Order: sequence, then structure tokens, then C-alpha cells
Amino acid sequence: MKKILIIDDSALMRRAMSGIINKTNEYRVAYSACNGLDALDYLEKNPNVDAIISDLNMPKMSGLEFLKEMTRRKSTIPIIIFSSSEDTKETITALELGALEFIKKPSGQHEREDEFFERRIHNALFVATELKKKNDIITVAPERFAREHKKKTDELKNSNKSLKKNTGNKLVALVCSTGGPKALQSVLPKLPQNLDAPVLVVQHMPAGFTSSLSSRLNDLSKIQVKEAEENELLKKGVVYIAKGGTHLTVKPIDNEHRIVFDDVPPVGGLKPCGNIMYFSLCDATFDEIICVVLTGMGADGTKGISELSRKKKIYVIAQDEDSSTVYGMPKAIYEKGLTDYVCDLDEIADAISKKVGVR
Repeated sequence: MKKILIIDDSALMRRAMSGIINKTNEYRVAYSACNGLDALDYLEKNPNVDAIISDLNMPKMSGLEFLKEMTRRKSTIPIIIFSSSEDTKETITALELGALEFIKKPSGQHEREDEFFERRIHNALFVATELKKKNDIITVAPERFAREHKKKTDELKNSNKSLKKNTGNKLVALVCSTGGPKALQSVLPKLPQNLDAPVLVVQHMPAGFTSSLSSRLNDLSKIQVKEAEENELLKKGVVYIAKGGTHLTVKPIDNEHRIVFDDVPPVGGLKPCGNIMYFSLCDATFDEIICVVLTGMGADGTKGISELSRKKKIYVIAQDEDSSTVYGMPKAIYEKGLTDYVCDLDEIADAISKKVGVR
């Protein structure tokens, strides 16, 4: 049984979360803290916790303050943020500080919303406890961990195809999920301002949060980063972040490409969904599409890229296992045999720039 620490100032929410977690055979709530200070006191005496679920807004020590303190202590315990806060900047900051995932609290008005919340909690706990297991291996036996991964890493690097730049009209289409906001901070700020292609980004996020994410990434980057808008013309040297709660598609119109929102229901709980973006690109007129798959749970992007590969010239860049927060989506595309280049997160931007070039 994996031990979970809950932090929330609401006794009602602590009881509700304990019920959700304890009903499974995999997890049990080890302790329910009423704020960050209470949680730190518990961890001093009981450090062997597998995952933490924390609210953001609490008295005495908030979720953000707790995250900062855990970072200062170099803790390897994965932290999931759940909150009803409408402060999207606060949420983005939490993800930048290392929170594994953000889950919005249900309003309690719809039964299906509560069911979706419960499913999100269970999925996040699964990812968090698997990540904790990996972190424990690295912490306890770094030499053994290095030996286990060296052969696989060497095989990936040896299988990488040439990054030789080809001429033509290109597009970069990137998808990421768990760990994505932090990963994007390692990629987008390194892209040149005059990149010779537009960049589409699908980051799995609920409605209302991608505007703050785009604004934050734009502040950090030389290249322009913005939240995508309906009917917007794609321009080279601009990064378009898919709007949370809306599927992003691309339509060729009069020898140009425009963003068109698709309001079909979530696909596998995802909206935006990377597969839908890639499916829409099957009708695009770009000479080559550079597909990039970063950290994330599941396999979003694999079906879409697989279909796209049958209709268009593509080049697929995937993040490697060691630098991925969750090696799900990059693993899926690699095991499908579609990757052309696999590399560390710090090398992704350079790989994109070399493949696309500058104006």
C-alpha cells in the first residue's frame, strides 16, 4: 500500500479525498495535514511518504510556500496540486516549482465532474508513485541505475537519423502532458526568434490556464509565444499554444494555414488532444512537418503521427527516458518505430532549430 499525504485546510475536503484514495487497494492516506507547516512537521518524523496531494491556498503555509520548502530540502517526493483557485498564474508557478500535476477541484454540481476528478486523482497517484520508485533507485543506487540505462541510451543515440536541414516550407507540431509546463521552459526559450517555421504546441491543460502559461513562456523566450486564436494565420517564428478546453486543428485556406478550433468532446479525457492536431495536419500543404513528443502520461500523439506519416513527409523528435518526468508519450512513439531522433530535453530546441533553420 502506497502512503499518501493530503494537505488541505478544509476538513470536508480532507475527508472526501481520504475516501477517494482509501477505496483503492493500492493507496492509503497516511496523514491529513491542515496546512504546509503541519505537513512538514509530519514529514520530519515520517519521511517515507510515496506521494503528496496539496491544496494551494491555505493559512500559515500555502501550497506554493510548501513546494518551495520541499525544493530547498531537495525532496524527491512527487507533489500533486489540486485547487479550486482561479489564480492561473499561481498554478503555473506551482508547476514551475516542480509540482507533478495540477488537478482542478470539482464544483460538486455535476456527478460526471466528480467521477472525472476521482479518475484524475487515481491516474496522478499512479504516475507519482512510479516516479517516486524511479527517484528512489537514483537516490539509493545511482551506479546501478546508470548501468541499467546506459545500454538503452546508447542504442537510442546510435539509432538517431541525421539532423541535416532540408529546404522547404515547414511546420513544428509539439505535444506534451505531465511535466510539460516545466519541459517547455527548457525548449521554447532556446528557440531563435527568426525560426523558419511556425510552432504548434498541445499541452494538456484545462480551460483558463493556457493564457497564463503562454504569457509566462513569452516572457522567457526570444521567439514569440502566444495562446492560439480562432482563424489565426500561422506565421513563421511564432509559437501557438493550444487553448485549454479546446481542440486545435489546422486548415489550409487559399494557400495559407489557419487555426480552427474543434469543439468535439474530450478524447480519452483530453481537450486539447495532440492526436486531433496531427490528424488535421494530414490535409496541410507543408513540405515537411517536424513532430516533437515530450514528457507525458499515456500515448497521445502516437495515433495522429502514425496517420500523418502515411500522408506527409515528417520527422519525429522524442524526449529520452532519463530526462522525461513521465516516459509515457515519448515511449509510445518510440516503440511504434516512428522516431527519427531521440535526445535529452536540453537538446530538443537545438534539434528543432537544426532541422528547421532560420530565416
